[in-house]
Amino acid sequence: MTPVTTARWLLLIPQLPPEPAYLRVKVWRRLQRLGAISVKNSVYVLPASEQALEDFQWLLREIEQGGGEGIVCEAHLIDGLDDQEVEGLFDSARDADYEEIAAKLRTITAKLRKKKRTLIEELPDLKNLTAKLRRRSTEVNAIDFFGAKGRMIIEGLLSEIEGRLTEAEVSDQKKQPTQSDLTDLIGKTWVTRKGVHVDRIACAWLIRRFVDPEARFKFVSVKDYTAEPGEIRFDMFKGEFTHIGDKCSFEVLLDRIALDDPALRAIGEIVHDIDLKDGKFGREQAPGIAHVIAGICASQKEDLARIERGSALFDDSYEYFRKKRAR
Repeated sequence: MTPVTTARWLLLIPQLPPEPAYLRVKVWRRLQRLGAISVKNSVYVLPASEQALEDFQWLLREIEQGGGEGIVCEAHLIDGLDDQEVEGLFDSARDADYEEIAAKLRTITAKLRKKKRTLIEELPDLKNLTAKLRRRSTEVNAIDFFGAKGRMIIEGLLSEIEGRLTEAEVSDQKKQPTQSDLTDLIGKTWVTRKGVHVDRIACAWLIRRFVDPEARFKFVSVKDYTAEPGEIRFDMFKGEFTHIGDKCSFEVLLDRIALDDPALRAIGEIVHDIDLKDGKFGREQAPGIAHVIAGICASQKEDLARIERGSALFDDSYEYFRKKRAR
C-alpha cells in the first residue's frame, strides 16, 4: 500500500440518523466489504493508503446523502491501543472470515472421502461450491492487510479439495504426492514471511539440518511474493512448501522431502498442535515447547536470531525423540 502520509491509520467517524434504517445496514455492509474494523463505538479504521482514503471518502459522501454526517482523519495511536494491537484486531476479524470458509471446506472434504460412485453424482455441485468458496476467499484475501494465519489454512484446504476433484474426474486412485529431489533444493534461497514463529522456525531448522546446511533465508513483508530464480517459498501464500489441507508447512515439507524418521514425525506433530491449535495429536510436550518458542520470539526481534535460538531447541528435541525411540 502507498502511504498517504507517515500516519499508519485512517479513521472514519460517522454519525448516522435514526431513519432511514436501511442506511445503517448499507453502511455496515460497505464497511465489511472494505475490511474496516471498529475500535470504539462508531470509529472505524483502515490502514492508511490512497485506496483506503478514497473508499472512506466515497462512503462518507453516501452517508451525507442519506442525511448523516462524519469525518475522515489520519491518526497516530498514542495511548489506549498500539499499532500491534490494532493489527491483531484486523487479523482476528479476517481469521473469523477464514474460519467460516474453512468450516464449509471441511464439509466438502468429508464428502470427498465417499466412494467414487457416490462422489461422481455430487461432483458438479461440489465443484460449483468450491469455486464459490474460492471466490469468497479471494474477497477476504483482498482485505487481509496483515496476513492473518487463517489465509494459509484456507489455501491449503482449497488446494487439497481442488486436487481431489481433479483426481475424481480422472482416476479412482488417489494421486501420490510428488517427492522433491533433494539435490534440487540445495544452494537455494528460502523465502518466508517476516516475524517467524513456530512453523517457520521448525521448517528453517529442518532445511538446514537435513537438506542444505548452507541454506540462505530471506524474509519478506508482502502477502503475495513471486519467487525469483534460485528462490523457494515456504509457509506463505502460494509457496512451494506451505499448508495443505490440515497439515502445517513443516509436515508438508517433511512429506515432500521423504524423510521417514519417527523422531521428525514426533516434532511435526508438536509443531502442528502449536501452529494450528487444533489439538489433533495431543502431544504432551507441545505446551512446554510453545512457551519456549513464545519466549524466543519475545526476546529476539530479528528473524535469523529466532531461527538460531529455535534450532537449538529443535536439535535437543530431535535427540530426545531419537534416543527415546532407540530404547
